[in-house]
Amino acid sequence: MIRRIAINTGGGDAPGLNAVIHAVALSALRRGWEVVGIRRGYEGLLERDASGLIPLTREAVRGIAHVGGTILGTTNRGDPFNCPVVENGQTVSRDLSAQLIARFEELQLDALVALGGDGSMALAARLMERGLPRVIGVPKTIDNDLKGTQVTFGFATAVDTTTDALDKLHSTAQAHSRVMVVEVMGRHAGWIALHAGIAGGADVILIPEIPYDFERVCEKIRARYQTRSAFAIVVVSEGAKAQGGEALYKMGKDQFKEHAVLGGIGEQLARQIEAATGCESRSVVLGHLQRGGSPCASDRLLAQRLGCAAVRHLASGNESGMVAQQLDSIRLVPFSEVVGGTRGVALDSDEVHTARDIGICLGDEVEGTFLTHRASIPTR
Repeated sequence: MIRRIAINTGGGDAPGLNAVIHAVALSALRRGWEVVGIRRGYEGLLERDASGLIPLTREAVRGIAHVGGTILGTTNRGDPFNCPVVENGQTVSRDLSAQLIARFEELQLDALVALGGDGSMALAARLMERGLPRVIGVPKTIDNDLKGTQVTFGFATAVDTTTDALDKLHSTAQAHSRVMVVEVMGRHAGWIALHAGIAGGADVILIPEIPYDFERVCEKIRARYQTRSAFAIVVVSEGAKAQGGEALYKMGKDQFKEHAVLGGIGEQLARQIEAATGCESRSVVLGHLQRGGSPCASDRLLAQRLGCAAVRHLASGNESGMVAQQLDSIRLVPFSEVVGGTRGVALDSDEVHTARDIGICLGDEVEGTFLTHRASIPTR
């Protein structure tokens, strides 16, 4: 029987986190459960005082569904199996998962609702193996690259933010006859770049799934400058790479988290384009602007659907897993189908076909001939 549950947010922030917290709290409180919020991922559980926990009463979650960020705070360095601790003046890594689970039991918590991306889902699965009773994951990432679900909350807002930025860059690019290279987030998946690039009228979209031929990019830009539209908009995903090349990183791996930070492709590409074409080029990195702000209406709705579904699954059975949107319903997906790998853009997807059909260069075509395999249009 469920009497008391906890909720936490891990990884990078995304619009819609507060909407999930709001939905989980209200749905659980209506069932007579207590709800406890854990601050900063799992860190709040490892703190012996009450500062790491927040009682999520109706008053505590009132009016937060439309607010960006998370009232619980978050961290992308919150791995309890690999925690940095100071011993004898030295920072070392320690496995504190046993302490975390003991604290969970001490607080008489019956289940955890974990909000996060692939890393957070992997941690939840490992903690269950070590003895955490039940976990329901809720998929969160603006990158939309999580396996097991068709869409993650935060993605639609990130696309809206990026599209709005592209709309604004059109006027300055046209005024100065410049090439504007816009680097967007997405890690090793090109969902944000592709969706926002199509919606925002980009001339070139470069995504990790399609390694680009730089000369094809230059051909498209030269063609633009031969028309009355003597400017160009290039949208490049941070994980994009040239054919035969590697993705660029602005920060390497550290000793506590096997995570490297992508970045720099926009600035490099702008310099290369200007040198090769003679067209004045500038780069813009949208960065964390894509994470911030209030969630759009569709993200608010999806976040609350997922939050309420998480509580329903806790109430109805003993299974654990991640709630996910599949077709028109929210289903519970085993963690084994979520953890490991990335859900990237399929080369035969409708979005890719749409970009090609309206003349957007994806970096792999010469006068309509595609250098990478173009799958046939799927039929029903």
